[in-house]
Amino acid sequence: MRDVAVGARSGQDGEDHRGRSVEDAVPAADDAVTSGSEPAAGAPGNGEPPEEDGPSEGGDGSAPKAKKPRSFWKELPILIGIALVLALLIKTFLVQAFSIPSDSMQNTLQQGDRVLVDKLTPWFGSEPERGEVVVFHDPDNWLAGEPTADPNAIQTFLSWIGLMPSAQEKDLIKRVIGVGGDTIECKGTGPLKVNGKALNEPYVYPGNTPCSMDDQGGQFTVKVPKGMIWVMGDHRQNSRDSRYNQSDKNHGMVPVDEVVGRAIVKAWPINRWGTLPVPDTFDQSGLNNQSSAALSVAPQGVALVGMVPVVLWRRRKHAGAAAERG
Repeated sequence: MRDVAVGARSGQDGEDHRGRSVEDAVPAADDAVTSGSEPAAGAPGNGEPPEEDGPSEGGDGSAPKAKKPRSFWKELPILIGIALVLALLIKTFLVQAFSIPSDSMQNTLQQGDRVLVDKLTPWFGSEPERGEVVVFHDPDNWLAGEPTADPNAIQTFLSWIGLMPSAQEKDLIKRVIGVGGDTIECKGTGPLKVNGKALNEPYVYPGNTPCSMDDQGGQFTVKVPKGMIWVMGDHRQNSRDSRYNQSDKNHGMVPVDEVVGRAIVKAWPINRWGTLPVPDTFDQSGLNNQSSAALSVAPQGVALVGMVPVVLWRRRKHAGAAAERG
C-alpha cells in the first residue's frame, strides 16, 4: 500500500511536473512566434499605435526649440550690401546715368537732363554708328577751362554706385556724324554732307544752320580714320565738338575706345522722358561709302572662300567612290 501510495504520489507528482512543463513551454512557444512572423508588442499591427517620427527628446526629455527668425534690423545690412553690389555691377557693365552739363545738345537734350547710357553692347564688340548720341571720355582736353563741380559726400557716394552722374569724370555727349572711312563736309551754312549725301537734320536747334560760317573750324572737309568717330552737337552754333578741336592730337576725332556707351533714354525729369532713336536721315540709300560697303560684304566673301575647299573635297570623294564602283 505504501508503494502504491508512493507510486500514486509519484504519478501525481509526475502529472504536476508535466503540467508545469507544459505551462512553462507555452510562453516560450509564444515568444518564438512573436519574434518571427508576428509583430512584437508595441509595433504596428498589434492594436497599439506606432511611434510618431519627430524630433528626439533631449537629455532632459524636452523637444528642441524652433530656430528664431532673424530680425529685420539684422537683415537690413545684408540687403543693403547686396543692393550696393548689384548697383556697382549695373554701373560697370550695363547702364549708367549721366547728367547733361551744357546746352550743346539742345533741343534733343536740355541742360540738367539725366540720360541712361547703354554700356553693355560695347562689351560685345559693338561700335558707335551714325546718328547715335554717345557719351565719351574727353579725348584731349576738350573741357579745358570748364568749371568742375564740387559734390558733397552724399553725391560722391551716389555717383560711386552709379545712382548719380559723376562730377569728377570728364565726359562729353554728342551725336555721331561719321564713322571710320566716312568723308564729312561743311560748306557755307550747309547742308552737312556725309560721303556726298546731304543730311536732313530735323534735330538741329531751331534757328541754327547745319554748318557754321566761321574760320575756326565751322568750314571743313575731313576723312574719318578707322577706329575713330566724328561728333557734333545738335546746337550747332553752341557746341565745341569735333569741328573746333581739329588742332588736338586726334585732329578732332574721338577714338572708339574712349566711347563709354550710347545714350538710349532720357530718364529725368519725368516730363521729358523718352528714347533717343537714330534719325531716319542716316538710313538713306547711298550713305555708305565703298569702304563701308566692303566691310559689310566681307563676311559673305570669307564664307565663300571657306566653302571652296569643302566643295573640292566633296568632288574628290565622289570621284573616288565612282572609280571603286567601276
